[in-house]
Amino acid sequence: MIRLRGVVTLMVMCISVSALAQSPQPAVAPAVAPAAATNPASALPSVVPHPLEKADLEAFFDGIIPLQLERSDVAGATVLVMKDGKELLRKGYGFADVTKKKPVDPETTMFRLASISKLFTWISVMQLVEQGKLDLDADVNTYLDFQIAPAFGKPVTLRNLMTHTGGFEEEVRDILLTDPKKAIPLRQYLIENQPHRIFPPGEVPAYSNYGVGLGGYIVQRASGMPFEQYVSEHIFQPLGMKHSSFNQPLAEGLSPFASDGYRSDTEKPAVGFEIFSPAPAGGVSSTASDMGRFAQALLNGGELEGRRILKPETLQAMWTKQFVATPALPPIGMGFYQTWRNGLHFIGHDGDLIAFHSMFLVEPKENLALFISYNSAGSASKTRAEIVTSFADRYYPSSQKTDFQNIPLEELKSIEGAYEATRRAQTTKLSLGNLIGQSDAKVDKDGVLKVDDFKDLRGHVRKWKPIGKDLWQDENDQRLMFAIRDSSGKIARIAVSFPGVQFERVPWYENSNWVLPVLICSLLILGMVVAASLLRLGRRIFLSKRPRLKEQPGTLRLTAGPQLSAFAWIILVVGTAILMARLDSDTLLPTRALDKYFVLMNLVTGAAIFFSIFAILAGWRIWRRSELRTISKVKFSLVAAACLFLTWFSVHWHLIGPAHRF
Repeated sequence: MIRLRGVVTLMVMCISVSALAQSPQPAVAPAVAPAAATNPASALPSVVPHPLEKADLEAFFDGIIPLQLERSDVAGATVLVMKDGKELLRKGYGFADVTKKKPVDPETTMFRLASISKLFTWISVMQLVEQGKLDLDADVNTYLDFQIAPAFGKPVTLRNLMTHTGGFEEEVRDILLTDPKKAIPLRQYLIENQPHRIFPPGEVPAYSNYGVGLGGYIVQRASGMPFEQYVSEHIFQPLGMKHSSFNQPLAEGLSPFASDGYRSDTEKPAVGFEIFSPAPAGGVSSTASDMGRFAQALLNGGELEGRRILKPETLQAMWTKQFVATPALPPIGMGFYQTWRNGLHFIGHDGDLIAFHSMFLVEPKENLALFISYNSAGSASKTRAEIVTSFADRYYPSSQKTDFQNIPLEELKSIEGAYEATRRAQTTKLSLGNLIGQSDAKVDKDGVLKVDDFKDLRGHVRKWKPIGKDLWQDENDQRLMFAIRDSSGKIARIAVSFPGVQFERVPWYENSNWVLPVLICSLLILGMVVAASLLRLGRRIFLSKRPRLKEQPGTLRLTAGPQLSAFAWIILVVGTAILMARLDSDTLLPTRALDKYFVLMNLVTGAAIFFSIFAILAGWRIWRRSELRTISKVKFSLVAAACLFLTWFSVHWHLIGPAHRF
């Protein structure tokens, strides 16, 4: 799943994405049984479920979807609900094209499903595993005509890629564009944008589109045909999915059926066809009807109307947990991850682009399928969570009461600190986003935990209470959170309900609680230097005839080095802020066209560091001059300290570095 309301937001992840997982051989955290979360003995009075039938479903969705479209400024949506192989609801809401007032048709209107694409990619991989052409536990370099750089002394396997534990950092260069002429082949994308590995494979989940792209390219290599063609011939055609395709943009025969995609304001023109790279991670377009056929095949053990895409045992293996931090939280299987509510264990995937936001879930025990997709950016925040929560509470209500536990406050406070998502840029130009994307965990005197970025559907910070050793639950919801300890017993990461990401404790030297204040103070100091310099220049130009103000004895103005460094740093900050704002607003997509901006950033940063050397030397030498006033010495020293900090800051957060890595 990629949340691209803005690239910076995406990078930080912060993001709105929750996380979970741990290695298949847990070495960092004891497991906590899910039974600890609820106490049947304290059950509430039973709640009578609504009948899961067409009339009630239509009334439910007719009530909630139009409200979501109005509230979030969404142009249209498409919905499908199936039970026991029968369609209970298949309906379109709103418009596929606002200008032409073209309504959404659930049969033929094709929505961009983004990361739901990953399910088709991993099924393709498993088809080739069934044929003996691929081994899930072999080094992926075995199947590639280029090499994944070595790291940590361990190879990356297909199983690692399927569970998002390949250890790759996040890179977004060339991930999204709207001009087909600028699209590049899958192999070229993977070679030119290979991210560094920041975690050992198989140990820490860090959601990776690149990893899925590798899986798709391996399908291409092992099958001998383009990835898009393989999926069409081995999944779409056998299942009769006539309005589904990985082609970007769509072929001429299907392009008239594509829904437009809109930003947060549907009054503005459509975004255009969002071309996602790598395509295996987010390139599919489909309809509600076709996704219903896909769901039927999955719930029927991999077969539909006599056409089989997977063996039942293969599909079951894909749904079996592969990676989990604790049994109390939803696990990830091979490509599929789980979503839990009221005893339902949904299996599936979400998907996000700038405009399109989708959800595909099946529940094998109930033989149930739920699919929804929206075509506007305003749906990104809470629409799908509302659907899952409201649907489960209406048709499968829970009557269990949570049994919170009393645990010593000092033990609870061990979770306190700053955390950042494991899905992040670590060594690229956008690593700066980590600084503003940190979450602070605090435990109050009553033992209630708050993590400032973990919010409910109302936008309120969630309140968590302990229900077991290192296991917390939202006091007003069923969401759980688990603290993962390292070998020394210290809490190193937090796992929550999305198993593709965790939150890792931030080292002290990167903690925004002190870095940001020092950064602001440093910029204020240099900003005053720039302002004073400009003011003096203005006086010379416009008040040249007036006598100059006399300086007190022992006063020394800043020399050229400190002044030039101040100007360079302020220019860098202003330019970086403008660039990041444009990225965050999606007015500038993260393509290779940005390389020139980052080259310019390198040049300005290099100049700032160069001039800072003279500013630092001046700040050190000034104290040798006894004739100068203390105020002058302090002035030089403050500028020197600001330049020293900013030099460290720019190097540590890669403001200077390879311009093509972001």
